[in-house]
Amino acid sequence: MRHSELHRSDRIGWLRAAVLGANDGIVSTASLIVGVAATGASRSAVIVASTAGLVAGAMSMAAGEYVSVSSQADTERADLGREERELATDPSSEHEELARIYESRGVSAELAHQVAGELMAHDALGAHSRDELGISHTITARPLQAAGSSAVSFTIGALLPVLVAAITPTALRAWMVALSALVFLAALGVMSARLGGAKVGRPALRVTVWGAAAMVITALIGKAVGSVV
Repeated sequence: MRHSELHRSDRIGWLRAAVLGANDGIVSTASLIVGVAATGASRSAVIVASTAGLVAGAMSMAAGEYVSVSSQADTERADLGREERELATDPSSEHEELARIYESRGVSAELAHQVAGELMAHDALGAHSRDELGISHTITARPLQAAGSSAVSFTIGALLPVLVAAITPTALRAWMVALSALVFLAALGVMSARLGGAKVGRPALRVTVWGAAAMVITALIGKAVGSVV
């Protein structure tokens, strides 16, 4: 019988980067707009500042994700290289090590040695990378994918408060941007939870609360700075 069970762990890499990017795009750009608007700045000043924040943020997210995930990929390659050398120089010890891992998971000693032997005969490095190092295809580091997902999702997230700021009257701008950002964040929490197969309540509340805190703090600081400069 064909195994048709649906899992979502293969989405971890790009989903994490996309949610992080969109969340950061909404929160940072909305906070920037609220902070600048709190000083009484004109519409053009708000749009210029928020557009600059959008571009800088997208580039920063892409570069940050690429560097971070590349470091993870470098570590994975180094571990796999070390494991490959150990398999070539001392396969019996590696067989014993793999068998002990299976024993620790509840497999009998005899069966653990048999399973370790068969898996190593089929793909020794693959067996050790999965069961000893915890590296699998679904969670392996993909720098370009993470960078692209972050940049695109940040841009989409940041565009939302920028568009709201552009069409909202000056007197209502800060409030409308803040309220719409909270709606966008709640929707993002629901969407990311559904994509990941989790319940929607906690993710939506989590991103909304933290986003509200960021905007309140930025507005207070913006108002304080605007009153003295």
